[in-house]
Amino acid sequence: MAKPPFMMGRYKWLVKVLSVGAECKGEDPNAEPKKPTSTKQQNTTADNEAKNNIPKKPRFYIEEHKVFNDPIHGHMALHPVLVKIIDTPEFQRLRNIKQLGGIYFVYPGASHNRFEHSIGVAHLAGELAKALKMKQEKQIEQLEELKKLKLLMELTPEELKLKELKHDDLGMLKKLEKLDDKELEELKNLKTEEFEKLNKFKKLRPEDVEKFEKLREFKPNELEKLKESLISDRDVLCVQIAGLCHDLGHGPYSHFYDGMFMEAIRDKKGKEFNGKWEHEDASIEMFNHLLDNTDGLKDMMRKSGLKIEGDDKTDLKFIEELIRGPPRWPYKGRDEKKSFLYEIVSNKETGIDVDKFDYFARDCHHLGIRNNFDHQRFIMFARVCDVNGRKHICSRDKEVANLYDMFHTRNSLHRRAYQHRVTKSVEIMIKDALLKADQYILTKGSGGTTLCLSKAKTDMEAYTKLTDQVIERILHPCSCSNEFTLSPLEEARMILQRIMSRDLYQFVGETKLKKEDQEEIKKMKDSLENELVKVISKDSFEITVVTLDYGMKNKDPINTTYFYTKANPTEAFKIPREQVSKLLPVCFAEKILRVYCKNSASLRDAKFCFQSWCHENDFLTEDRDRATP
Repeated sequence: MAKPPFMMGRYKWLVKVLSVGAECKGEDPNAEPKKPTSTKQQNTTADNEAKNNIPKKPRFYIEEHKVFNDPIHGHMALHPVLVKIIDTPEFQRLRNIKQLGGIYFVYPGASHNRFEHSIGVAHLAGELAKALKMKQEKQIEQLEELKKLKLLMELTPEELKLKELKHDDLGMLKKLEKLDDKELEELKNLKTEEFEKLNKFKKLRPEDVEKFEKLREFKPNELEKLKESLISDRDVLCVQIAGLCHDLGHGPYSHFYDGMFMEAIRDKKGKEFNGKWEHEDASIEMFNHLLDNTDGLKDMMRKSGLKIEGDDKTDLKFIEELIRGPPRWPYKGRDEKKSFLYEIVSNKETGIDVDKFDYFARDCHHLGIRNNFDHQRFIMFARVCDVNGRKHICSRDKEVANLYDMFHTRNSLHRRAYQHRVTKSVEIMIKDALLKADQYILTKGSGGTTLCLSKAKTDMEAYTKLTDQVIERILHPCSCSNEFTLSPLEEARMILQRIMSRDLYQFVGETKLKKEDQEEIKKMKDSLENELVKVISKDSFEITVVTLDYGMKNKDPINTTYFYTKANPTEAFKIPREQVSKLLPVCFAEKILRVYCKNSASLRDAKFCFQSWCHENDFLTEDRDRATP
């Protein structure tokens, strides 16, 4: 008795089945095995060759992107060039710089750093650039179809026949060509079922009328211009690099260093100080320092198609301009055909950019404040439109309220966190401590030179070592160090110890200023200072002015923003505020004058003096806790 198939040897039965299957397909079961075609087959073959000590055949290897898991944006796949930049000491220092500076002493959840924010901006910059590119490609595809159709429309039936082209579909369009504008408008307003009642246009549909209108308006030069403005892979990578490196120049406690601290240094040193300095300046210097000191980075960038060396440094210039370029044209990294690329990382036109998208979402998450702005929705509806010969990023008309929410969120974050009265008290104390320690906390720079806190920014090797940890150096000096042989350092340590024990500078009061002119504000500050020094010593109080706005001083930021409609996605226009809502703010900025007392013993006198000054100058102030002489 013959054994059933499943009783045969396992492999013999399988080989027999495969042989029968091959014969059914008309193949020779004894022929040489075919070479693998798919990537999976190739990988399997390569593994088998390795196991059997067979030499591998050379094959192309694609370096994969690295995936980062972020609590805000989820899984982010980053280009190998970005990963190479992240894995450098210059970028890793951002792990030790708080995103929100002194706010961490007020909001215990605000412990996030510039490191994760920068990675998030790089990710969003790539997402927005790719979304814009996808819409451009779709628009080019549609215009290419119109171009082909227009060429066909110009051919006669005999020419179409000679070229073996079907012209049945062109019949209706040629009939529409004979109609005037009024007749076309009437057809456009008809419904599909109403066309069936028309003998001449029985097979016509509303979309045919719409296509004909587009065909009539089509201009070949528009297609060429759109192709010239098409975002390339080089553009995307440059924008991502700029997003990643835009905050490399931040010093201790982020904006505190280039803001409050450097302003105090300017006031203290006067003419000795070499002009205004901002963190964007240092970001560009640090980026170039990083390029020169990272083995293999330039080669990797060059292999990715970037122009960063030799006579053509177009992409290097472009990245620098994205981080900090002139507020207006001309730019050198890209021409005006791609002007919209300068609006992705740092938008100087409207203030709507991916830097804000990330810090709104990230800061709100860590502060425990609700974020009303949906940046993913903005990216979905964003597209490039032509505005007076220059390309701009535009949003759907229905998104105008969402954008107002974005600027309202910005104002809310400044009011509730960034400019919080206790936050400012802490930052003034840190400023006082660093001013006293400035000349005594030294950092080693290039060539063996040592630089103080305020001058470390001039040497990128020294600046790389300058982070929030400078506070720890003052609070907990090394036992073998001679950093505390001088009294100013001991005074600095005592100020920082007051922060740690929550013995903060006391808030005296605040009042809203009526004028925003800088000269008038200086007069008000000088006037108040002259009154305060009559009752308490000059080094016992601090007067500061806080600005709250929508990001464009006292201007409505939406006034500079362009929109498009669903019906006409290529035409950009502005939306008057009257069409948005009657509930929008009339004023978009305000300045608040605040006074802090450094000595609790003088607090009562300072309060009474401040309230009297406000009353004499017709300024409103809080009546609660009114001091009496």
